[in-house]
Amino acid sequence: MELLVLYLVVDKQRSSASRDARDVPDVPDVRDVPWWGTASSAAAPVLLVTGLTAAAKLQSPEFGAFNSTASALASDGAADSWVMTLTFLVVGMCDLLTGLALRAAALPGRLVLMGAGAAGMLVAAFPTHLGGSAVHAVWAGIGFAGAIVWPVFSMRRGPHVPWTLRPSTCLSVTVTLAALTLWFAAEQATHGAHMGLAERSAGLAQALWPLIAVVSCRLSRAAPPELADELLEPEH
Repeated sequence: MELLVLYLVVDKQRSSASRDARDVPDVPDVRDVPWWGTASSAAAPVLLVTGLTAAAKLQSPEFGAFNSTASALASDGAADSWVMTLTFLVVGMCDLLTGLALRAAALPGRLVLMGAGAAGMLVAAFPTHLGGSAVHAVWAGIGFAGAIVWPVFSMRRGPHVPWTLRPSTCLSVTVTLAALTLWFAAEQATHGAHMGLAERSAGLAQALWPLIAVVSCRLSRAAPPELADELLEPEH
């Protein structure tokens, strides 16, 4: 843990130092995401969809994916529950690595994303049949909350900030993720027929946004300085 904190502090200092050096040859650009961070951000949504699909296919024909939660696939009564448990674990690890690699984002946002990833791994460690559903629900709630709010803690200001890290984008994304999560919460509270669909929609959106942020940073890094803002700024 001490090594992780030290890495983030040094990385933050390096980010500040490189912010004004974007046109200086041989100076690393903070927007350049390491390859392993790109790989982890791309793997998270793919592994999530693959794990959910595979786990659902292993259940009995009576199982309804659209009205059952992902946690049910990792519960004691599920067939081959290890599939969903492993999915929670590896997706959480991917979020940890992505938060570590996303140097363009503000440090608080990276920490929140990493915390959400760690909570996802603890969801795997405490399925509903181990430690009671309350423990599982706490970690799941922390994971959802972190995945919702990390964009607003990641935002930066400035003419050369990738569009996914600009305040207007970050606020819009957080509102969208919160709305999807509230839909899931409402379905769960009322035992609605689309509880599983709502959860999967919210979860997939949460898994996709780190990837989009990473891609925008890499595009911004690759574009010529005079074209980067025009290329990455969405049209209104």
